Amino acid sequence: MTDPSDSIPDPAAPDALPEDPALAAAVLEIEAHVAQDGWDQPARLYALVDTAELVAQEPALAAAMSIDGPGDDGSFTPIEQEGLPPGQALEDALPTIAWPDSVAGCAAVIERLVLPPGTDEEIPEDPAAAEVFAREHPDRQEVRMVAGVTRAGASYCALRLRAHDDEQSVVNGTELVPGLLALLHATLHDTPSDTPSDPHENP
Repeated sequence: MTDPSDSIPDPAAPDALPEDPALAAAVLEIEAHVAQDGWDQPARLYALVDTAELVAQEPALAAAMSIDGPGDDGSFTPIEQEGLPPGQALEDALPTIAWPDSVAGCAAVIERLVLPPGTDEEIPEDPAAAEVFAREHPDRQEVRMVAGVTRAGASYCALRLRAHDDEQSVVNGTELVPGLLALLHATLHDTPSDTPSDPHENP
């Protein structure tokens, strides 16, 4: 949790498509899974692969993950990727990532400190001082963001506040963190400097 506020880059987000039920289900599945491990976790990155294709192409992996296949048509299976290099923020890593064609989408999980509106001018310019400022601010909120996108352009997000840490309080929607969504969309369509290993290698 290195950012002093919700400072995810906010370029113009892609046009929103109607909610993709398969993507929404995958994002909420990831959110519930991560929530079981509590707070203060590092960022996570997931490949989203078509479940039916995974079962057909990687039957051993599907069996290890207890994926049946026939009843999972039209769904995505999240496959967690290796952790980020120590000290590297997810927002800095995403522009270096491109996915193979077998990946239908991707999702990311990050925790951030969010400050109330009107505090931007109070945040020190020094990053270390800014983080201390955010951590000590009486009105700070700790939030876990799960954002997912597909090659077709769909997006979905789930947000959980540490102060309201229960499933009933999870906020979800298509464009809740547009900056992070834009970075994720770019990994599916741009050509960066580095490419991750086959996502099937790290379930």
